[in-house]
Amino acid sequence: MQQSDSKQQDFTPEDVEIISKETLFSGFFKMVKYRFKHRRFEGGWSQPVDREMFERGHAAAILPYDPIRDEVVIIEQIRVGALEHTNPWQLEIVAGIIDTDESAEDVARRETLEEAGLEVGEVLPITSYYPSSGGCSEKLDVFVGCVDASKAGGVHGLDYEDEDIRVQVLSREQAYQYVKDGKFENGASIIALQWLELNHQELRSSWVAQLNEEE
Repeated sequence: MQQSDSKQQDFTPEDVEIISKETLFSGFFKMVKYRFKHRRFEGGWSQPVDREMFERGHAAAILPYDPIRDEVVIIEQIRVGALEHTNPWQLEIVAGIIDTDESAEDVARRETLEEAGLEVGEVLPITSYYPSSGGCSEKLDVFVGCVDASKAGGVHGLDYEDEDIRVQVLSREQAYQYVKDGKFENGASIIALQWLELNHQELRSSWVAQLNEEE
């Protein structure tokens, strides 16, 4: 068994050499094939590595949260990735792809209006992560946003994107129980609801104080 070096090697983009990049498919999304080499942890360079990658771009997701009522707004829609699985209709938080002229927060606000029919007040970043970096370029910025959940409900979405989105309002406790029960199968939703469970007291205190000042 090899002993690990006490000094960790921190690699940078300069430690990767992209030999070639080939577009295999180009439609709404793209599929590309990389051939690359990279420095190895134990020294030297790897052999050329071939990997296909789904090029999806950058996206944003937001958990609409009402600090007064201690409720979250959840959306439900059919998802092609789960089409042949147990739950084709997935419970999720609001999300959308970022266009070149938009910020992640802009997208979070726009998508909340399109998918849930709600205006968002204060917005707070939770995290940014790669959902599946082994084969997909997508990076997701996750937020929590202040909303009035009493105005939530109904069916929303854009007709020209074939969206059919049902809105549900859940108590924070019920939503977190759904996480524990495995009813949420979407990574961003699980992350956001777990974050809220850990931080709701501080968040409620801050946002309720702000809302009281605005009245």
